[in-house]
Amino acid sequence: MISFDDFAKVELRTAHIISAEAVEGSEKLVKLMINAGDVDEAGAPVSRQILAGIRKAYEPETLVGRNIVIVANLEPRKLMGEESNGMLLAATDPDDGIPILLMPERDIKPGSKIR
Repeated sequence: MISFDDFAKVELRTAHIISAEAVEGSEKLVKLMINAGDVDEAGAPVSRQILAGIRKAYEPETLVGRNIVIVANLEPRKLMGEESNGMLLAATDPDDGIPILLMPERDIKPGSKIR
């Protein structure tokens, strides 16, 4: 078990998928550009890239426009030569191992904190 203090360090936020494409050379990975409520010094929106192993469950073009939940404060990680800046949340079906995206029930502003 982890303590509440450890759990509180995880920054869960809503995000809006701007674009999605298959990662060349990978059967699993999809590269997503998302709006997770990040802004630059001038307050202008800044998108971020995340990679997710969901390609066997979702065609990339069907993901555009969806709202998802992400872990926003993970250290960047390189996958297949691409940098991932976060992780989306998905449940795995115990019968077939297929990931199922966790999504807000209705539209919500990107960057909204999950509590």
